[in-house]
Amino acid sequence: MVLANIFPPSTPDLYTSLFLLGAGLFAGAINAVAGGGTFISMPVLIYAGLPSVPANASSTVALFPGSLASIYAYRKDFEGFEKVSLKALLIVSLIGGCIGALLLIFTPSSNFDKIIPWLVLVGALAFIFGKQAGKLLQSRFKVTRTALLTGQFILGIYGGYFGGGAGIMMMAVWSVFGLTDIKLLNVNKTLLVGAANSIAVVIFIISGNVWWPQTCIMLVATTVGGYTGAYYARRLNQNVLRGIISVLIVLITVFFFYRAYR
Repeated sequence: MVLANIFPPSTPDLYTSLFLLGAGLFAGAINAVAGGGTFISMPVLIYAGLPSVPANASSTVALFPGSLASIYAYRKDFEGFEKVSLKALLIVSLIGGCIGALLLIFTPSSNFDKIIPWLVLVGALAFIFGKQAGKLLQSRFKVTRTALLTGQFILGIYGGYFGGGAGIMMMAVWSVFGLTDIKLLNVNKTLLVGAANSIAVVIFIISGNVWWPQTCIMLVATTVGGYTGAYYARRLNQNVLRGIISVLIVLITVFFFYRAYR
């Protein structure tokens, strides 16, 4: 089964390969700077001819090296929060990522086509309004350690199943818990999203849901884009960049709803 998709039915031509390359560069760059690379990589893989489930799995694999590079860069900065250890958050993220990935590979692409628009919508709302939602909830609710770990477990499932906006969701949930150190939130988010994705990557590869020609093209591009994006991140206006990405996400959400329910 693993070997079946090494040479999938749709091998990309030159035009498609260049398109995947360009999209991968962009996805890797925005992932490094603001997050949201999945919103670019997965739709492009679908456009390149992949069914929705392999497209989502291949997107996760293609973006993963960039996550590893970021984790390595932040390796000296990881630390737990005041009331919840990083180890506990890591464990529930791994378990959740495993469950989410297994749910995905057992979801028929025809069904996933109907689910994608809603997942993209949730991710889009998290990306656009995550900070505001975190502040609102923090002002109204007192969140316990158990609630935070439960939320992290659910986010791990979401990350393994789809992943778009997972990092933003994590930061919003943590802000509800009263955590305000943005640098630490971003650093730990990188590790825990990477953890959920790591187990998902293994499951996707073993299950044969990765279409390797398309994935390898995008993988190289996202790695280069991720490095370049991280290098220039401090020189970019974050608000302008997030605004541009938000507009793209809205357009992509509309496209997926049209595609699923036309």
